[in-house]
Amino acid sequence: MARIAVIGAGMGAMATAARLAVAGHQVTVYERGSTYGGAVGRYEREGFAFDTGPGLLHLPAVYRDLFVKTGKRPLEDVVGMVQVDPAVRHVLDHASVTLPGTSRGGVAAALDETFGAGAGERWNDLLGRARDTWDAIRRPLLEEPLRPDWQVLGRDPYPALRGSGLLRRRQPTLAEVARRELGGGLGELLRGRVLAYGLDPDAAPAAAAALPYMEQTFGTWYVRGGMRELATAVYERCLERKVEFVFGASVKSVLSRDGRAAGVRLADGTEAAADSVVCGIDPRQLAGSVSWPRGSVQARGGSVPGRLTLLLALRGGRPADAVHRTLVHSPGSAAVQLVTVLRPDDPATRPDADHEAVTVSAVCGPAGGAAVPDPEKLLDLAARAVPDLRKRLLWQEVRTPAQVEAATGAVGGSVPAPALPGDGGRLLYPANATGLPGLYLAGGWAHPGGGLAHAGMTGALVAGLIVEGADFRGSQ
Repeated sequence: MARIAVIGAGMGAMATAARLAVAGHQVTVYERGSTYGGAVGRYEREGFAFDTGPGLLHLPAVYRDLFVKTGKRPLEDVVGMVQVDPAVRHVLDHASVTLPGTSRGGVAAALDETFGAGAGERWNDLLGRARDTWDAIRRPLLEEPLRPDWQVLGRDPYPALRGSGLLRRRQPTLAEVARRELGGGLGELLRGRVLAYGLDPDAAPAAAAALPYMEQTFGTWYVRGGMRELATAVYERCLERKVEFVFGASVKSVLSRDGRAAGVRLADGTEAAADSVVCGIDPRQLAGSVSWPRGSVQARGGSVPGRLTLLLALRGGRPADAVHRTLVHSPGSAAVQLVTVLRPDDPATRPDADHEAVTVSAVCGPAGGAAVPDPEKLLDLAARAVPDLRKRLLWQEVRTPAQVEAATGAVGGSVPAPALPGDGGRLLYPANATGLPGLYLAGGWAHPGGGLAHAGMTGALVAGLIVEGADFRGSQ
């Protein structure tokens, strides 16, 4: 039995802790804040409740696997999982389209009705190429440790459509694919689905088309009571496995001895010895040895987008025709190109049926770079998805990237996107095993990147590396 110190109590860190505890290790989690969950927070006021981080889950199989591997009670016995249907409504300047979450044919029919005959076929054909991309990247990018020759992931595997003008020496961007293979408003749908992850379609590789493919194939899921309930379930699973949590314990550095990680040093000077250390936070917060893949955003000193979020308490019940998620497109705006509006049909989020809780968010541009947009601009765009929004508004709570940084420690309130191949590896994250033996990286700032599902995947990767060592070839 080894002593494992885990830095941070975010989702990836807790997923790692639970798996390591099941393997027989003594695990202690050190969290700077007063609670667990990291970015998966909750805000409550006057009977209203809001998720302050991610509001939806893609690839629920990641957490199903976690619960199967760490205890007797499966995920669905612990939280109420609901597949969102319709999956999303897109509001464009001159059109609006609602896409079902469970029918490829239904998606095609809705697109044909909105954009004309053949639109659905073009969309499904593109997602077919995205499926080929997914098949190529699923193992090396999501289920296996970052390979030593990670440079092979620097080439984009997206098979651009022949005759589109995209087959040339330089791999196309997602925006070019949207324009050449879809066009018009249909292309804007693809751009928006990638913008929602905090990626710039004009810079993101075409492989980013795998993200909407993933959503349409595996569905979009909500947890009754809010995504904070998922964080609570993972935390309680950790407690069942005898993981110890120390809150209010800010880790300042990783101790090393004889060229190996040997524990952590807290802000108050206390040292805690360990046989291995798992960093589950943005490693830029620590003084230590972390090797970023050459050419990655972090290696180049680049920054990662943050988000501006509005938590809206509305008078009046949720209309029957409301959908859970709406993406409001504003391509002509330099400040806000896309706004995400979440309207869960969940009694746990509101004081009664005569009120509604709505969350509005937008990517802010690079953390520490572009100014945070005016919340009034977000309200104006959100009103295109929520009729009479301003008349119904009781109060709002604004959460800026600076507030996210204060709550979670993420530099500049940054929200990492999933890792992607292509563009020379610019969108890759550091390997889970670092240059310092015994120090590992978990959570959204490590391979395979950000998002609830990807952060959960790091738990299986790090646990595999610690338990199986160099023989570990990836999660099954």
